[in-house]
Amino acid sequence: MGDAVVRHPLARDLVGLGLLTEDQLRHLAASTPNGDRPFVDLAFESGFIEPDRLLETLSARLHVPIVSLKDEPPTREALDVLPAEVARRHRCVPVRREGDRLTLACLNPTSPRLLDEVRFATGCRVVPVLARQQDLHAALEEHYDVTVEKMLEGLKRNGDEATAQEDYFIHDLQQKASEPTLVNLVNLIISEAIEEGASDIHIEPYEREMRVKYRVDGILQEVPPPPKAMQPAIVSRIKIMAGMDIAKRHIPQDGYIRINLARGQVDIRVATVPTIFGEGVVMRLLNKSAILIDLDDLGLDGQTRARFEPLLGRSYGIILVCGPTGSGKTTTLYAVLNRIQSPEKKIITIEDPVEYQLDGINQIPVRPTRGVTFASGLRSILRLDPDILLVGEVRDVETAEIAIRSALTGHLIFSTLHTNDASSAVTRLLDMGVEPYLIASSLQGVLAQRLVRRLCDRCRVPYDPPDELLAQFGKTREEARGGTFFKPAGCEHCKQRGYAGRIGIFELLDVDEELQHLIVRGESSHAIKAVAMKKMMSMREDGWQKIRSGTTTFAEVLRQTQRDRSENDAVTESWDE
Repeated sequence: MGDAVVRHPLARDLVGLGLLTEDQLRHLAASTPNGDRPFVDLAFESGFIEPDRLLETLSARLHVPIVSLKDEPPTREALDVLPAEVARRHRCVPVRREGDRLTLACLNPTSPRLLDEVRFATGCRVVPVLARQQDLHAALEEHYDVTVEKMLEGLKRNGDEATAQEDYFIHDLQQKASEPTLVNLVNLIISEAIEEGASDIHIEPYEREMRVKYRVDGILQEVPPPPKAMQPAIVSRIKIMAGMDIAKRHIPQDGYIRINLARGQVDIRVATVPTIFGEGVVMRLLNKSAILIDLDDLGLDGQTRARFEPLLGRSYGIILVCGPTGSGKTTTLYAVLNRIQSPEKKIITIEDPVEYQLDGINQIPVRPTRGVTFASGLRSILRLDPDILLVGEVRDVETAEIAIRSALTGHLIFSTLHTNDASSAVTRLLDMGVEPYLIASSLQGVLAQRLVRRLCDRCRVPYDPPDELLAQFGKTREEARGGTFFKPAGCEHCKQRGYAGRIGIFELLDVDEELQHLIVRGESSHAIKAVAMKKMMSMREDGWQKIRSGTTTFAEVLRQTQRDRSENDAVTESWDE
């Protein structure tokens, strides 16, 4: 594919003019063996040719003029029409807009992808012109290097903080939601959240203000909010993007947005709900590249890992992953499926919703309005001769019994339950009305988990924890010897948070013959846990191991493993943070 670079008309011109040697040309061809990089981009990045000479050669061959962005600065009307994400990705700057005609300054006017994306984003006919690299860089910094906070400051200076009005006509909302400034603001909120590594964006309406929060590493963080007056238009813009009905403001709605970024595809699940002060919005950011991690990266290690992996090789039975919402259950199950899938196994999932598409696996979304529930879908799936099934969640006795009976007839079933710990899963199934003998004969194991924030390894600070803190983990000063304990500090890398990313803490209930007898007798979760704790490492103990290794902090583990915090426990965070 590098031959296309060697034969490129501009390449031959540059060689003919003595601006590029044959060896340099072959080097450029070798740098893109798949032919997926445009020659013009390669030439500018190579450093082989003086940029202005290259620009002049390109202008002469393509008959495209060179403009000076200093002499002819971009107009506000042109800048407002092109989203910052597109401008930064393609290093282009709109110069002026005349009706539906947009003059666009760039380095590579031959790029179909650039022209197509700008045309799609703006709805304009694009007329490309050339501009010098340093001028483009300066213009991008000046006009597009903005944050939500800077943009809102500009809106306030321009007097756009009008009095909020409750009764907007639908056509007014549509018009406001399509204004370039508002479109760019919503795009910026989303792109900034993605840059921050957020999992969710919350837009919360209140009487005199609206609040915007990003959930980063499980913790909500408030960001500078737009004016209250912009609330209806912002919500309407999000609803339009998600394919919702903006006229329906008094009922909850669900929608879906898919956006393509340079780093990959991001899917966004959108939910709106009416409140007394307007519609609240939550956007779940589903980054495919972030969830498709290997089992090795979950934090599942040591004794728990050694006992969990053999369960994945079973030919039948049910394996449950438990924890509250947002504890990483789906990520764990996807990592498991990635580990065990092979051409010899047919794997089918039924999920609500299908969050990520997995190669080589058949995935079915739950759609109750069309008659597809977990129970009905599971019945249908069994006719497709699967080897392994993933049921998104066991919500009722019907689904539980079908899944368990399927496990008893030669299928390996994975599913989730919302319980606090591993032993409580058995009690939950009994409370649903599942017969004890069915649970005992089908349940292979229960993995309970939580997510704790991982210390930033660039700025963490070693310290000596007090005895009172060690006591909360049942540890003495002697037992703590040999460990290296750290607390968060904050740096540029972690945006002064002291933490970067999350890791799981786990406990595994491996159902053996002794536990099967307890289940059949209908023993309580306390009795089951008392026996299980002799054989397994608890989440608190797993957290202790990760504290000792400098991966996380006492406060993080206590935050996720303490059901009832006493007044003394409340000061824990001040001890290690």
